[in-house]
Amino acid sequence: MSNTPEAQLKLLLHGHDTVECCYYLQASSPGQGLDFELLATQREALRQSKSRDPLPVTLGGMELLLQRYGSSSGFPIVLKNADLEIECGEFNDPSFYVTFRSEALWSEGVFALHERFLEWAKSLGFVEYRQETLSRVDFTFDYHLPEIDFDEDNFVTVSAKDSKYRSNQKAQGFYFGMSDAMLRVYDKVAEIREKSLKVWFFELWGRESEVWRIEWQVRKDMLRRFGIRTYADLTDQQGDLLRYLATEHDTLRIKTEDSNRSRWPLHALWIDLQEQVKQFNAQGIHRVVDPKAVASERRARIAISIYGNLKQFAALDCVCSGQPAITKSWALRRLQQQLDWLHDTVMWQAEVEKRIKLIALGQ
Repeated sequence: MSNTPEAQLKLLLHGHDTVECCYYLQASSPGQGLDFELLATQREALRQSKSRDPLPVTLGGMELLLQRYGSSSGFPIVLKNADLEIECGEFNDPSFYVTFRSEALWSEGVFALHERFLEWAKSLGFVEYRQETLSRVDFTFDYHLPEIDFDEDNFVTVSAKDSKYRSNQKAQGFYFGMSDAMLRVYDKVAEIREKSLKVWFFELWGRESEVWRIEWQVRKDMLRRFGIRTYADLTDQQGDLLRYLATEHDTLRIKTEDSNRSRWPLHALWIDLQEQVKQFNAQGIHRVVDPKAVASERRARIAISIYGNLKQFAALDCVCSGQPAITKSWALRRLQQQLDWLHDTVMWQAEVEKRIKLIALGQ
Protein backbone atom coordinates (compact mmCIF):
# COMPACT_ATOMS: atom_id res chain seq x y z
CA MET A 1 0.00 0.00 0.00
CA SER A 2 1.05 3.61 -0.43
CA ASN A 3 3.00 5.18 2.41
CA THR A 4 1.76 8.63 1.46
CA PRO A 5 -1.36 9.35 3.56
CA GLU A 6 -3.97 11.34 1.72
CA ALA A 7 -3.86 13.95 4.50
CA GLN A 8 -0.27 14.82 3.51
CA LEU A 9 -1.22 15.56 -0.08
CA LYS A 10 -2.10 19.12 -0.89
CA LEU A 11 -2.80 20.74 -4.22
CA LEU A 12 -1.05 24.11 -4.16
CA LEU A 13 -1.70 25.47 -7.63
CA HIS A 14 -3.14 24.51 -10.99
CA GLY A 15 -3.44 26.22 -14.35
CA HIS A 16 -1.73 26.69 -17.71
CA ASP A 17 2.05 27.03 -17.91
CA THR A 18 2.66 27.38 -21.66
CA VAL A 19 0.18 28.17 -24.44
CA GLU A 20 0.98 28.40 -28.17
CA CYS A 21 -1.53 29.76 -30.66
CA CYS A 22 -1.80 30.59 -34.37
CA TYR A 23 -3.42 33.93 -35.25
CA TYR A 24 -4.74 34.72 -38.72
CA LEU A 25 -4.45 38.48 -39.14
CA GLN A 26 -4.23 40.85 -42.07
CA ALA A 27 -3.90 44.61 -42.41
CA SER A 28 -7.29 46.28 -42.65
CA SER A 29 -6.05 48.70 -45.31
CA PRO A 30 -2.79 49.71 -47.07
CA GLY A 31 -0.35 51.29 -44.65
CA GLN A 32 -1.84 49.45 -41.67
CA GLY A 33 -0.27 46.57 -39.76
CA LEU A 34 3.47 46.10 -39.22
CA ASP A 35 6.19 47.40 -41.50
CA PHE A 36 7.65 43.97 -42.21
CA GLU A 37 10.17 45.40 -44.67
CA LEU A 38 11.60 47.72 -42.02
CA LEU A 39 11.69 44.92 -39.43
CA ALA A 40 13.52 42.67 -41.90
CA THR A 41 16.03 45.44 -42.62
CA GLN A 42 16.59 46.01 -38.89
CA ARG A 43 16.99 42.29 -38.31
CA GLU A 44 19.55 41.99 -41.11
CA ALA A 45 21.49 45.00 -39.81
CA LEU A 46 21.50 43.38 -36.39
CA ARG A 47 22.80 40.14 -37.85
CA GLN A 48 25.49 41.91 -39.87
CA SER A 49 26.65 43.85 -36.81
CA LYS A 50 27.55 40.53 -35.12
CA SER A 51 25.81 41.81 -32.00
CA ARG A 52 24.51 39.08 -29.73
CA ASP A 53 21.92 41.40 -28.21
CA PRO A 54 18.41 41.82 -29.66
CA LEU A 55 17.13 45.24 -30.69
CA PRO A 56 14.51 46.95 -28.47
CA VAL A 57 11.58 48.19 -30.58
CA THR A 58 8.20 49.68 -29.73
CA LEU A 59 5.28 48.48 -31.84
CA GLY A 60 1.69 49.47 -31.13
CA GLY A 61 2.74 50.80 -27.73
CA MET A 62 4.29 47.45 -26.74
CA GLU A 63 8.01 47.20 -26.02
CA LEU A 64 9.56 44.15 -27.66
CA LEU A 65 12.97 42.72 -28.49
CA LEU A 66 13.60 42.09 -32.20
CA GLN A 67 15.74 38.97 -32.52
CA ARG A 68 18.60 38.65 -35.01
CA TYR A 69 17.17 35.41 -36.40
CA GLY A 70 13.95 34.04 -37.84
CA SER A 71 12.14 31.05 -36.36
CA SER A 72 12.84 27.40 -37.16
CA SER A 73 9.24 27.09 -38.38
CA GLY A 74 9.76 29.61 -41.18
CA PHE A 75 8.68 32.95 -39.71
CA PRO A 76 11.18 35.69 -40.67
CA ILE A 77 10.48 37.97 -37.70
CA VAL A 78 10.74 36.97 -34.03
CA LEU A 79 9.77 39.45 -31.29
CA LYS A 80 9.93 38.79 -27.55
CA ASN A 81 9.26 40.37 -24.20
CA ALA A 82 8.65 39.06 -20.70
CA ASP A 83 5.04 38.09 -21.48
CA LEU A 84 5.15 36.51 -24.92
CA GLU A 85 7.08 35.51 -28.02
CA ILE A 86 5.69 36.52 -31.42
CA GLU A 87 6.76 34.80 -34.64
CA CYS A 88 5.36 36.57 -37.67
CA GLY A 89 5.73 37.23 -41.39
CA GLU A 90 3.96 39.23 -44.06
CA PHE A 91 3.43 36.20 -46.31
CA ASN A 92 3.08 33.47 -43.70
CA ASP A 93 -0.19 31.66 -43.08
CA PRO A 94 -0.93 31.88 -40.22
CA SER A 95 0.61 35.31 -40.07
CA PHE A 96 1.35 35.16 -36.31
CA TYR A 97 2.42 32.34 -34.04
CA VAL A 98 2.35 33.41 -30.40
CA THR A 99 3.75 31.69 -27.31
CA PHE A 100 2.50 33.05 -24.00
CA ARG A 101 5.12 32.75 -21.25
CA SER A 102 4.77 31.15 -17.86
CA GLU A 103 4.98 34.26 -15.64
CA ALA A 104 2.34 36.11 -17.64
CA LEU A 105 0.03 33.09 -17.66
CA TRP A 106 0.19 32.72 -13.89
CA SER A 107 -0.26 36.43 -13.21
CA GLU A 108 -2.94 37.27 -15.80
CA GLY A 109 -4.35 34.04 -17.21
CA VAL A 110 -4.48 32.77 -20.76
CA PHE A 111 -7.80 34.35 -21.69
CA ALA A 112 -6.74 37.83 -20.58
CA LEU A 113 -3.47 37.49 -22.49
CA HIS A 114 -5.34 36.39 -25.60
CA GLU A 115 -7.58 39.46 -25.43
CA ARG A 116 -4.61 41.72 -24.80
CA PHE A 117 -2.80 40.37 -27.86
CA LEU A 118 -5.86 40.95 -30.06
CA GLU A 119 -6.21 44.52 -28.74
CA TRP A 120 -2.54 45.11 -29.58
CA ALA A 121 -3.02 43.74 -33.10
CA LYS A 122 -6.13 45.87 -33.58
CA SER A 123 -4.22 48.99 -32.51
CA LEU A 124 -1.75 48.30 -35.35
CA GLY A 125 -4.56 48.00 -37.89
CA PHE A 126 -4.85 44.22 -38.10
CA VAL A 127 -8.14 42.36 -38.40
CA GLU A 128 -8.86 38.64 -38.04
CA TYR A 129 -9.75 36.84 -41.24
CA ARG A 130 -10.08 33.53 -39.41
CA GLN A 131 -10.40 32.46 -35.79
CA GLU A 132 -7.30 31.58 -33.84
CA THR A 133 -6.21 27.94 -33.47
CA LEU A 134 -4.47 26.57 -30.40
CA SER A 135 -1.36 24.47 -31.07
CA ARG A 136 -0.18 23.61 -27.56
CA VAL A 137 -1.55 23.89 -24.03
CA ASP A 138 0.30 22.77 -20.90
CA PHE A 139 -1.96 21.83 -17.97
CA THR A 140 -0.22 21.74 -14.58
CA PHE A 141 -1.04 20.63 -11.04
CA ASP A 142 1.49 21.42 -8.31
CA TYR A 143 1.32 19.25 -5.18
CA HIS A 144 3.02 19.34 -1.83
CA LEU A 145 4.44 15.80 -1.57
CA PRO A 146 6.47 15.14 1.61
CA GLU A 147 7.43 11.67 0.37
CA ILE A 148 7.83 10.04 -3.05
CA ASP A 149 6.78 6.42 -2.72
CA PHE A 150 6.45 5.60 -6.41
CA ASP A 151 8.66 5.11 -9.45
CA GLU A 152 8.15 4.79 -13.20
CA ASP A 153 6.67 1.29 -12.83
CA ASN A 154 3.75 2.65 -10.81
CA PHE A 155 2.43 4.51 -13.85
CA VAL A 156 -0.04 2.86 -16.20
CA THR A 157 -0.05 4.79 -19.47
CA VAL A 158 -0.96 4.42 -23.12
CA SER A 159 2.34 6.08 -24.08
CA ALA A 160 4.98 3.82 -25.57
CA LYS A 161 7.94 6.02 -24.65
CA ASP A 162 9.10 6.82 -21.13
CA SER A 163 12.19 8.13 -19.38
CA LYS A 164 13.42 8.87 -15.87
CA TYR A 165 15.61 11.68 -14.58
CA ARG A 166 17.87 11.14 -11.57
CA SER A 167 20.21 13.42 -9.65
CA ASN A 168 22.56 12.20 -6.91
CA GLN A 169 20.99 8.73 -7.14
CA LYS A 170 17.58 10.22 -6.41
CA ALA A 171 14.62 10.26 -8.81
CA GLN A 172 13.60 13.78 -9.81
CA GLY A 173 11.22 13.17 -12.69
CA PHE A 174 9.26 10.69 -14.80
CA TYR A 175 8.30 11.42 -18.41
CA PHE A 176 5.85 9.59 -20.66
CA GLY A 177 4.98 10.15 -24.32
CA MET A 178 6.54 12.22 -27.08
CA SER A 179 3.86 13.53 -29.43
CA ASP A 180 0.27 14.68 -28.95
CA ALA A 181 0.14 14.25 -25.16
CA MET A 182 3.19 14.09 -22.90
CA LEU A 183 2.97 13.56 -19.14
CA ARG A 184 5.69 14.87 -16.85
CA VAL A 185 5.72 14.22 -13.10
CA TYR A 186 8.76 15.87 -11.55
CA ASP A 187 10.35 17.69 -8.64
CA LYS A 188 9.48 21.29 -9.54
CA VAL A 189 11.64 22.78 -6.77
CA ALA A 190 14.74 21.00 -8.11
CA GLU A 191 13.88 22.10 -11.67
CA ILE A 192 13.59 25.73 -10.54
CA ARG A 193 16.88 25.71 -8.66
CA GLU A 194 18.82 23.87 -11.36
CA LYS A 195 17.30 25.24 -14.56
CA SER A 196 14.35 27.61 -14.91
CA LEU A 197 15.01 30.00 -11.96
CA LYS A 198 11.25 30.62 -11.64
CA VAL A 199 11.64 31.37 -7.94
CA TRP A 200 8.40 33.38 -7.91
CA PHE A 201 6.58 30.04 -7.70
CA PHE A 202 7.76 29.80 -4.08
CA GLU A 203 5.54 32.76 -3.21
CA LEU A 204 2.58 31.31 -5.10
CA TRP A 205 2.97 27.97 -3.32
CA GLY A 206 3.77 29.44 0.07
CA ARG A 207 6.71 27.06 0.42
CA GLU A 208 10.13 26.30 -1.10
CA SER A 209 10.41 22.52 -0.77
CA GLU A 210 8.63 19.21 -1.39
CA VAL A 211 6.62 20.35 -4.42
CA TRP A 212 6.12 18.03 -7.37
CA ARG A 213 4.39 18.99 -10.60
CA ILE A 214 2.00 16.87 -12.67
CA GLU A 215 2.03 18.36 -16.15
CA TRP A 216 0.47 17.37 -19.44
CA GLN A 217 1.84 18.99 -22.57
CA VAL A 218 -0.97 18.64 -25.08
CA ARG A 219 -0.49 19.43 -28.76
CA LYS A 220 -2.80 20.10 -31.68
CA ASP A 221 -3.93 16.56 -32.60
CA MET A 222 -5.07 15.73 -29.06
CA LEU A 223 -6.68 19.16 -28.63
CA ARG A 224 -8.67 18.60 -31.83
CA ARG A 225 -9.88 15.19 -30.59
CA PHE A 226 -11.73 17.06 -27.86
CA GLY A 227 -12.93 19.86 -30.13
CA ILE A 228 -10.46 22.41 -28.76
CA ARG A 229 -9.44 24.83 -31.49
CA THR A 230 -10.11 28.27 -30.02
CA TYR A 231 -9.93 29.83 -26.56
CA ALA A 232 -13.70 29.58 -26.31
CA ASP A 233 -13.39 25.83 -26.93
CA LEU A 234 -10.71 25.61 -24.24
CA THR A 235 -13.11 27.13 -21.73
CA ASP A 236 -15.83 24.63 -22.59
CA GLN A 237 -13.88 21.44 -23.28
CA GLN A 238 -10.71 21.42 -21.15
CA GLY A 239 -12.47 19.57 -18.34
CA ASP A 240 -13.35 16.68 -20.65
CA LEU A 241 -9.79 16.55 -21.98
CA LEU A 242 -8.29 16.50 -18.49
CA ARG A 243 -10.67 13.80 -17.31
CA TYR A 244 -9.53 11.62 -20.22
CA LEU A 245 -5.85 12.31 -19.51
CA ALA A 246 -6.13 11.58 -15.77
CA THR A 247 -8.32 8.48 -16.01
CA GLU A 248 -7.60 6.75 -19.33
CA HIS A 249 -4.37 8.11 -20.78
CA ASP A 250 -2.25 8.03 -17.61
CA THR A 251 -2.74 6.83 -14.03
CA LEU A 252 -0.52 6.36 -10.98
CA ARG A 253 -1.14 3.14 -9.09
CA ILE A 254 0.00 1.08 -6.12
CA LYS A 255 1.82 -2.10 -7.10
CA THR A 256 0.26 -5.46 -6.17
CA GLU A 257 0.86 -9.07 -7.18
CA ASP A 258 -1.87 -8.83 -9.81
CA SER A 259 -0.34 -9.32 -13.28
CA ASN A 260 -2.95 -6.97 -14.75
CA ARG A 261 -1.53 -3.54 -13.88
CA SER A 262 -4.77 -1.78 -14.77
CA ARG A 263 -6.36 -3.50 -11.76
CA TRP A 264 -3.83 -2.06 -9.34
CA PRO A 265 -5.50 0.42 -6.94
CA LEU A 266 -5.03 4.12 -7.62
CA HIS A 267 -2.36 5.97 -5.65
CA ALA A 268 -3.68 8.59 -3.20
CA LEU A 269 -2.08 11.33 -5.31
CA TRP A 270 -4.02 10.26 -8.39
CA ILE A 271 -7.27 9.88 -6.48
CA ASP A 272 -6.96 13.50 -5.39
CA LEU A 273 -5.95 14.60 -8.89
CA GLN A 274 -9.01 12.99 -10.43
CA GLU A 275 -11.22 14.72 -7.86
CA GLN A 276 -9.60 18.05 -8.72
CA VAL A 277 -10.14 17.45 -12.44
CA LYS A 278 -13.84 16.81 -11.89
CA GLN A 279 -14.14 20.40 -10.65
CA PHE A 280 -11.93 21.90 -13.32
CA ASN A 281 -13.95 24.63 -14.94
CA ALA A 282 -11.60 27.63 -14.99
CA GLN A 283 -8.10 28.61 -16.02
CA GLY A 284 -6.47 28.22 -12.61
CA ILE A 285 -5.18 30.62 -10.01
CA HIS A 286 -3.89 34.07 -10.91
CA ARG A 287 -1.65 36.04 -8.61
CA VAL A 288 0.96 38.73 -9.05
CA VAL A 289 4.50 37.38 -9.40
CA ASP A 290 7.62 39.21 -8.22
CA PRO A 291 10.17 39.83 -11.02
CA LYS A 292 12.71 41.01 -8.39
CA ALA A 293 12.95 37.45 -7.07
CA VAL A 294 14.10 36.23 -10.49
CA ALA A 295 16.63 39.08 -10.77
CA SER A 296 17.97 38.28 -7.30
CA GLU A 297 18.41 34.62 -8.21
CA ARG A 298 20.26 35.53 -11.44
CA ARG A 299 22.47 37.93 -9.50
CA ALA A 300 23.37 35.17 -7.04
CA ARG A 301 24.29 32.84 -9.92
CA ILE A 302 26.54 35.52 -11.45
CA ALA A 303 28.24 36.07 -8.08
CA ILE A 304 29.04 32.36 -7.86
CA SER A 305 30.50 32.47 -11.36
CA ILE A 306 32.56 35.58 -10.60
CA TYR A 307 33.91 33.99 -7.42
CA GLY A 308 35.10 30.97 -9.38
CA ASN A 309 36.72 33.19 -12.01
CA LEU A 310 38.38 35.26 -9.27
CA LYS A 311 40.17 32.13 -8.05
CA GLN A 312 41.39 31.47 -11.59
CA PHE A 313 42.49 35.11 -11.90
CA ALA A 314 44.41 34.83 -8.62
CA ALA A 315 46.14 31.66 -9.79
CA LEU A 316 47.15 33.23 -13.11
CA ASP A 317 48.40 36.36 -11.34
CA CYS A 318 50.58 34.18 -9.08
CA VAL A 319 51.98 32.34 -12.09
CA CYS A 320 52.81 35.63 -13.84
CA SER A 321 54.42 37.21 -10.75
CA GLY A 322 56.06 34.10 -9.33
CA GLN A 323 54.39 34.78 -5.98
CA PRO A 324 52.68 32.20 -3.72
CA ALA A 325 48.88 32.03 -3.45
CA ILE A 326 47.36 35.44 -2.72
CA THR A 327 44.31 36.28 -0.59
CA LYS A 328 40.88 37.19 -1.92
CA SER A 329 41.39 40.82 -0.92
CA TRP A 330 44.67 41.02 -2.80
CA ALA A 331 43.16 39.28 -5.83
CA LEU A 332 40.33 41.85 -5.84
CA ARG A 333 42.88 44.69 -5.76
CA ARG A 334 44.77 43.21 -8.69
CA LEU A 335 41.52 42.66 -10.58
CA GLN A 336 40.48 46.25 -9.86
CA GLN A 337 43.65 47.46 -11.57
CA GLN A 338 42.77 45.46 -14.67
CA LEU A 339 39.17 46.72 -14.62
CA ASP A 340 40.26 50.35 -14.22
CA TRP A 341 42.38 49.97 -17.33
CA LEU A 342 39.40 48.56 -19.28
CA HIS A 343 36.69 50.84 -17.86
CA ASP A 344 34.99 53.47 -20.03
CA THR A 345 32.57 55.61 -17.99
CA VAL A 346 30.32 56.57 -20.90
CA MET A 347 30.15 53.06 -22.32
CA TRP A 348 29.55 51.60 -18.85
CA GLN A 349 26.49 53.81 -18.31
CA ALA A 350 25.07 53.03 -21.73
CA GLU A 351 25.67 49.29 -21.45
CA VAL A 352 24.16 49.01 -17.96
CA GLU A 353 21.07 50.95 -19.07
CA LYS A 354 20.76 48.69 -22.12
CA ARG A 355 20.93 45.59 -19.94
CA ILE A 356 18.30 47.00 -17.56
CA LYS A 357 15.98 47.37 -20.55
CA LEU A 358 16.74 43.82 -21.75
CA ILE A 359 16.01 42.35 -18.30
CA ALA A 360 12.74 44.29 -18.09
CA LEU A 361 11.73 42.82 -21.46
CA GLY A 362 12.45 39.27 -20.32
CA GLN A 363 15.92 38.73 -21.79
